[in-house]
Amino acid sequence: MIIIDGNESVKSISTFENLEQALTSIMRDEEMEGRVITDVLVNDEAFSEIYPHQAEDITCDAISRLEVRSVPNSELAVDIAGEMGKVTLMMEHGARQVARLFREASDTDALELLQDLLDVTRDFMNMLGDLRGRYAEGDSDAFAEKTEKLSNLISEMSDGLENEDWILLSDLLEYEFLPICAEWREVSEQLRQQIIQRVAQ
Repeated sequence: MIIIDGNESVKSISTFENLEQALTSIMRDEEMEGRVITDVLVNDEAFSEIYPHQAEDITCDAISRLEVRSVPNSELAVDIAGEMGKVTLMMEHGARQVARLFREASDTDALELLQDLLDVTRDFMNMLGDLRGRYAEGDSDAFAEKTEKLSNLISEMSDGLENEDWILLSDLLEYEFLPICAEWREVSEQLRQQIIQRVAQ
């Protein structure tokens, strides 16, 4: 039995070799257009892949019931945009910690945390750019200007890393990175409002 968003599907689990085939087939259905799967339950137990293509290793003869839950892309986008502001707060917190560790000469800990901070910042910018590309309208010049400002700052931070100038890095984090985080928090909230408006139309 296959249940999709509370409705029993005409598809039968026995017609598929493995879970990945079944999920791929479900995602190709017309009614799934513009939707994203949020939950997969196999025999009433939540399933999420531990490693890529794990679903391919789960044969359908072991599955009696497959339930799939989904939401519209736009609804998920609103949720993600709502979380972006929280991410900027995490970035601010991380920047303060890195700066403090550098000033305390705990270079190894600071460098490790700085790498995490840069990874989070990169992921944040990629996600924001993707959401903006799909849903936002408005001042692209202002967005490009803010993006360039952050990019220039990260280049300056890279130079500081290369020269092992920990004081410069601390200053850049405290006096330039923190205000930029506040700016991006505003951008995130504006984007969330735009997505909500688009969904409401």
